[in-house]
Amino acid sequence: MNLLTIFLGMIGPWQIAIVVALVLLLFGGRKIPELMRGLGTGIKEFKDATKNEDEETTDKAEDKK
Repeated sequence: MNLLTIFLGMIGPWQIAIVVALVLLLFGGRKIPELMRGLGTGIKEFKDATKNEDEETTDKAEDKK
């Protein structure tokens, strides 16, 4: 953990404020909700895909018994 904090440093409130300001400047206020909606959809699809894969592996394991 110490090695990671040496390379990355501690993230403080000023760094977060700078990142938020840069995101607002790059994308604008109107585009951010659309980006977040797309991110949420992607995460939901990923969770569904992993759940389906887990169900398939348990079904295959039960079939082998």
